[in-house]
Amino acid sequence: MNLLDDSLSVDLAEAGEITGGLTARFHSLTRYAESAGVKGVLFTCSAFGPAIDSAAEGVDLPTLKPNEAMFGEALGVCAKLGRTGKIGMVSTFAPSVSSMKEELRELAAKLNLDYVLKVECPDGALKALSEGNVEIHDTLVSKAAQELIDCDVIMLGQFSTSHMRSRVEAETRRPVLSSPDSAVKLLRRSVEHSATTP
Repeated sequence: MNLLDDSLSVDLAEAGEITGGLTARFHSLTRYAESAGVKGVLFTCSAFGPAIDSAAEGVDLPTLKPNEAMFGEALGVCAKLGRTGKIGMVSTFAPSVSSMKEELRELAAKLNLDYVLKVECPDGALKALSEGNVEIHDTLVSKAAQELIDCDVIMLGQFSTSHMRSRVEAETRRPVLSSPDSAVKLLRRSVEHSATTP
């Protein structure tokens, strides 16, 4: 099932920070999903990491932030290199970058891994998409990804860019990860593990 609150990102941009009211809305979403009988919850906006963590504590369900699985896979690529890996990220929603950087840093610290992160934020891409100009959005994302061809792995930071994975992979000749692909795989494993754990 899908639950959509498309004003969250707008309200965050206006507030400038994750407020108590915004966090409460995440608690409401997770409790509603739990009451509907779902087996796991996956959030799709990367700017709300702390709110998602807080909401996850209030339900007895595997609850994932949108990018934690992708970050884990990217760091896994780095771990296999035998040197400090370079991770590239395309983000079309600039307000999310700060929390994503912190989330990646925290995960890398837990895994005792070093990495270098390079971020590209294509200006106007998200606006073009919201106005229905998918071709312009895709072109801007593609150009941003070209700036990351020196990276060992490239991440597409928003769910709305995930359809670009194959194209970016072909154009950059680099492994490319998208949030939903990585997240769904991890969520399935989490739900399966939860089902077999007493």
